[in-house]
Amino acid sequence: MASTFQAYSGPINVYAPPKVRKVGANDCLGALSEGFDDFLEMPTYPAFIGLFYGLGGIALAALSQFGHALQLVFPLAAGFALVGPFVAVGLYEMTRRRERGLPADWRDAFAITRSPALPSVLALGFFLFALFVVWIVAAELLYLLTFGPEAPKAAIPFFHDVVTTGRGWLLIVAGGLVGFCFAVAALLISVASFPLMLDRDVGVASAVDASLRLSRENPGAVAFWGLIVAAGLILGSIPLFIGLAVVMPVLGHATWRFYRRAIEREPALELPIVDRSARNVSPETAAYDTLVERINVHRGK
Repeated sequence: MASTFQAYSGPINVYAPPKVRKVGANDCLGALSEGFDDFLEMPTYPAFIGLFYGLGGIALAALSQFGHALQLVFPLAAGFALVGPFVAVGLYEMTRRRERGLPADWRDAFAITRSPALPSVLALGFFLFALFVVWIVAAELLYLLTFGPEAPKAAIPFFHDVVTTGRGWLLIVAGGLVGFCFAVAALLISVASFPLMLDRDVGVASAVDASLRLSRENPGAVAFWGLIVAAGLILGSIPLFIGLAVVMPVLGHATWRFYRRAIEREPALELPIVDRSARNVSPETAAYDTLVERINVHRGK
């Protein structure tokens, strides 16, 4: 029960919520440029090639094994944007290390498993995954309403039917509108929440609130950022998803950079960098624990 509450609220319930800055299109492009520079400096490429080849192979095998799910191929690919912010958490940690002048490689992507923010990150990640499942169910229902219960037999005839018939265009338009709503919801709650939880362990409630305030105060910039992410995922998905091996690391690093531009820093509340071995408690960690105790005592806990 206590751990569930901590994941929701975080161990530090500071009175002042994270401060949101005004950002614009230049900040989005600047974050993307910095993310690309991070990608060039850190060896994330091999890890993500293996990840996406593996996931792609599993997906294709599942579609072949359990048969006649061609109508879900595009929704599955498009729906990846919903869980992308959670999948990229390891990249945020790598970028966090680099911005502090520390060495970083693909092994540091797994430092989140030793972070006190892990319960909060998993809680919000589970919510995004649930949103993804609801989107797939909605996509299947749209297919049933437009094409009926009969599953497509082959990819080329099905694609031809979709782009040349009225019911096919109805499926495209309705699916696009519904998918857009799901994508906007995921963007609003996650545009800064995962980096913020990793950076300060503020809990899901405070992190989502900060993301919503950021979206409310900077609607144009957040919309532009969402457009950048969507365009990147589309471009990366076109060549049989191979391009995602490059696009995903770039977007992951860039998301942390956008977070740094959008949320004002509070160094006293930032979590220390966890050593890869995680065998000893560093002085930074001890100082952070002391800070937690002082705040909790001040709040009468």
